[in-house]
Amino acid sequence: MDSRPSDRLETAVSDHGTLEVVADTVQKVLKAAEGVLPARVLETLHGEFLGHPLHPILIHLPLGGWMLAGLLDFMPGGDERTEHAADIVLTLSTLGAVPTIATGWADWSNTRGQARRTGLIHGALNEAAFFLNAGSVVARRRGRRRLGKVLSGGALGLALAGGFLGGQLVYGHGIGVGQTLTRPQG
Repeated sequence: MDSRPSDRLETAVSDHGTLEVVADTVQKVLKAAEGVLPARVLETLHGEFLGHPLHPILIHLPLGGWMLAGLLDFMPGGDERTEHAADIVLTLSTLGAVPTIATGWADWSNTRGQARRTGLIHGALNEAAFFLNAGSVVARRRGRRRLGKVLSGGALGLALAGGFLGGQLVYGHGIGVGQTLTRPQG
């Protein structure tokens, strides 16, 4: 029996047979895609040049930016300059999510078992956050600020839930800890 609350929550959301089938299918597709990538690209995605995964470094840009945009959006006494700053931060951090997502999926492609199922949910939550934030950027540019705030606020909630599961992958499963492409994870 899992003793830590974080382990119990992870088990509740990831211990499902259907999720294992989906994870298996997605992982096969990713492995096929990796098979056509030049070795240098795959090594870069895995952070081989650093000696550890690149994904944990990159996550700070989108998550930090999305959090800052949320603070700017709801800052008391905000004005047009604050709104403009929120829009710029949101746009840059959403663009920064693209390589973060790519490196995350590359790392996930080497997982198995509960870590693979948890990682699939982690990735799905964060990709949903990415798409909501992209929608928020579009809404803001079209003058629909309220909709933009709702979308990015929802995205931040999803990203934080995804971040919890990302923590489980690192601290609960040891994913990415001292392991790179040459030493499969999971």
